[in-house]
Amino acid sequence: MSLFETFIMLSALTQLLVFQLVGEVVARWLALPVPGPVLGMLFLFVALALRGGPGQELQATSQNLLQHLSLLFVPAGAGIMVHLHRVADEWLPLLLSLLISTAATLVVTALVMKLLMPARAAPEETP
Repeated sequence: MSLFETFIMLSALTQLLVFQLVGEVVARWLALPVPGPVLGMLFLFVALALRGGPGQELQATSQNLLQHLSLLFVPAGAGIMVHLHRVADEWLPLLLSLLISTAATLVVTALVMKLLMPARAAPEETP
């Protein structure tokens, strides 16, 4: 990776982190019950929608981050291992919340997909 490519990637990462920081500041300043990174993603979405989409630099950096997404789960896995006794103590509420949230996600996704898909005409029967 050349120095120029590294600079481009760092500028795109900085752009992502600035939106996360702005979201965090707004969430804390207004005492909102929404996590700052979620607000930051919303602000990023609005900015990209107004700009007409991401630039090539942001797109390439995002693809690189997605290719290595599994590395971002390592800290969460380590945290679960540290608090494994709590998981063992509270396995039923955890299991129920996972099952209910998964079912709710599937239902909402199906409804949104059904709502957004164009209506198809019923196929005509041929004799």
